[in-house]
Amino acid sequence: MSEYKEVFKRTEIKYLLTYDQYRKLLSYLSNIARIDQYGKTRINNIYFDTPDFSMIRTSLEKPLYKEKLRLRTYGRTGENTNSFIEIKKKFDGIVYKRRVSGSYRRAFDYLVNGAKPLDDSQISREIEGLKYVYDGLRPKMKICYDRIALAGIEDPDFRVTFDTNIQWDTESLDLTSDKCEHTILEEGRYMMEIKVANAMPKELSEKLSEFGIFPVSFSKYGRGYVDMVKMAAAESYEKPDMEVQETEMQSHTYIRNLKGVTRYV
Repeated sequence: MSEYKEVFKRTEIKYLLTYDQYRKLLSYLSNIARIDQYGKTRINNIYFDTPDFSMIRTSLEKPLYKEKLRLRTYGRTGENTNSFIEIKKKFDGIVYKRRVSGSYRRAFDYLVNGAKPLDDSQISREIEGLKYVYDGLRPKMKICYDRIALAGIEDPDFRVTFDTNIQWDTESLDLTSDKCEHTILEEGRYMMEIKVANAMPKELSEKLSEFGIFPVSFSKYGRGYVDMVKMAAAESYEKPDMEVQETEMQSHTYIRNLKGVTRYV
């Protein structure tokens, strides 16, 4: 097992920042938080979903309860790199994350090829339950990004992360490959998450308002999925057979249904 926490319960608030906002906020945060020992880290994820993407489609409808399953590694990934199988749930604004760890190849073979679970823990049984509920879970999208993480000086449960170079891919669904072609955030933009077990510090709230930084709804997997649907709809214009026309109609219908969501998902 690793030194990382396996169970989280916290509020996660997301923001989109310009470089100027990032610079000002980082200067302020240096008084209450420190960049963790890993510095800038490349985070790699494979999101698992049903053949029709039912998990992310449900998530984008913003229900009271939603959940995701992903396989995550940090930095350059090899067969024996430590990895995490994570269940991420959100209920009534509170995020619950539970995870087990093991070598990347063992975790991948368990999720994809039917190998044995990484251990016999309660969390592993919950992962098994999720696989049972969502029939046919398979790797559906890779999401990769660079992250700088800060932890509170006095409160280690207070964390702030800044993500840049966020990319997605659906062709190379193996984390030992660095391929991740499609960009989600343009250069010079930062996706920030503030993660707190209790209330956000009052002075930090005031600084966010002073710098013109306000919460947004932003899901990396959701944004990648919407981009993928739009690309499929655009490409279908060049393939006017009946099957593609049906796919195009479904894609356009789904995009219309996401009005008010696609701006930040």
